[in-house]
Amino acid sequence: MSDHEQGAATEVEIFGAVYVIRAGHEAGHLTRLAAEVDRRMRELAGHTKNAEPGRLAVLAALNLADEMSRNRRDWDGERGEIEARVKSLAGQLERLLEDGKSGKKRGRATTKIESRGTP
Repeated sequence: MSDHEQGAATEVEIFGAVYVIRAGHEAGHLTRLAAEVDRRMRELAGHTKNAEPGRLAVLAALNLADEMSRNRRDWDGERGEIEARVKSLAGQLERLLEDGKSGKKRGRATTKIESRGTP
């Protein structure tokens, strides 16, 4: 694999240690991720006496994994609600279009497409 395929090397510092990371992400993105990990480790270190960096890294990783899991669960729930709304609106639109094709005239009040909230 060439250097271009692997991505450019990016140097980041996390909890006082310097790491050179070669990945397919832009350097700024990796730097922001490293800064977040560093921030979390330092926050944990402030609450723990004599914590080893490896232990702090594991605790930070667990906290990040928990946050990611909760966000994914919330996103999946919201996606399900949005899909249900889209299906309902598509059904209403289909009925309105069919009514229009069959020549039925409807008043403005009866052709209102209902939607709750914003997707």
